[in-house]
Amino acid sequence: MKVLGIDPGLGTVGWAVLEVHGRETYRVWGYGAIETPRARPLAERVLFLARALKEIVSREQPVVAAIEDLFIAKNSRTAASVGHGRGAILLTLAELGLPIHEYNPRQVKVALTGYGAADKSQMQTMVQRLLRLKEIPKPDDAADALAIALCHINSSSYETGVRG
Repeated sequence: MKVLGIDPGLGTVGWAVLEVHGRETYRVWGYGAIETPRARPLAERVLFLARALKEIVSREQPVVAAIEDLFIAKNSRTAASVGHGRGAILLTLAELGLPIHEYNPRQVKVALTGYGAADKSQMQTMVQRLLRLKEIPKPDDAADALAIALCHINSSSYETGVRG
């Protein structure tokens, strides 16, 4: 089963498609980042994001999506921006009929490192190690999306289909 992992945002959205074969043998189908045009109005950026996401889903054919839940940012402008992007992503995935599972940052960190306060470098190293990659995936948003997909694959929701 292919899992689409998404690190939401508005300016940059990380995405990754993974599949597990056997016990802890993963296949990376693809990963990257969607960058919306910063100089464009919000409505155009949201539309750009939705279209890019539809293209990825059409090309990669995942059967389920895992997305990071919104955390409360210290900067309200940042929180609003991520919220706009996350809303567009959720709507697009729902329109495409993909089941959506949400994980907060602590859940993702615990799933990969066993430690809910792991830092970014620890997370990236675990993503590289678990996926047997030659180097840490870039950009950071794509590495985060890979971590979110891994979190879902390693959760009970992956096998049971229970909405998480």
